[in-house]
Amino acid sequence: MGTPDFAVESLRALVEGGYRVVGVVTMPDKPAGRGHKVQFSAVKQYAVAQQLPLQQPEKLKDEAFLEALRAWQADLQIVVAFRMLPEVVWNMPRLGTFNLHASLLPRYRGAAPINWAVINGEKETGVTTFFLTHDIDTGEVIFQERVPIGEHDDVGTVHDRLMMLGASLVTRTVDAIADGTAPRVPQSQLMPDGPLPPAPKIFKETCRIVWDGPVAGVYNFVRGLSPYPAARAILAAPDGRQTPLKIYAGSKLPSSGSLPPAGTLATDGKSYLHVACADGFYAVESLQLPDKKRLPVADVLHGFAINNQFKML
Repeated sequence: MGTPDFAVESLRALVEGGYRVVGVVTMPDKPAGRGHKVQFSAVKQYAVAQQLPLQQPEKLKDEAFLEALRAWQADLQIVVAFRMLPEVVWNMPRLGTFNLHASLLPRYRGAAPINWAVINGEKETGVTTFFLTHDIDTGEVIFQERVPIGEHDDVGTVHDRLMMLGASLVTRTVDAIADGTAPRVPQSQLMPDGPLPPAPKIFKETCRIVWDGPVAGVYNFVRGLSPYPAARAILAAPDGRQTPLKIYAGSKLPSSGSLPPAGTLATDGKSYLHVACADGFYAVESLQLPDKKRLPVADVLHGFAINNQFKML
């Protein structure tokens, strides 16, 4: 059971590993983009290419779906980046249902664990397999694998690393469950000191950069949302015009001297665009104007006049 690219790699590992995948469940098709053309999920595309039986329920408690699920007679269900399941679904197979989660549980429970780990400046994250239970992301842990988060990683690079690691962890978990050796570690035994960092779903409003914080926080925020959904800002011209921007990459320029108010720009109008933060400047390196492609900052400045009278909101 899964939807995005992150889930495809685990499904591919099962198929190519010779495991008997009796069926695939993914989200219903939906229109997307400006033309509202119907798009298949990444998991559906792979399942169709492999001629795997497929279900796309609108409601997971729908009796027709439940009958189809029972008919597959699965021994085990595997969930990767899917919806929250009702008990009637996760409790159906004789060996239960496990989930692959892109964090080191119990840290970063929720819908966007990779984004929040990078936004919060974590130096390490990982993947966890765990048995599903009533409360989301709280079941007994089976296995965990750790990976470092580098200073220059963004959510895209960490996502791809965890996607590949997660696929191998899924097959390892299936083998352990099948031969009866899978651990069942309560998450209460893995609690860190201090509060658990959450990983709530990210909305457009979540993506707005706050310029009056430390430059390291802005740097982590941008890379924690790059390349998707991208950090947002508003470029305000002296005449009051406002242009929404997406910012994808940049660097930190700490300062030991006095700084102008947060959001103040320093630019030569040709090659660099620096934005004042609480303790330094954030050097924008890659951004996107409305209805344009993502470009290096010099290319944007070549076609869009920006000077030091502009401000970043």
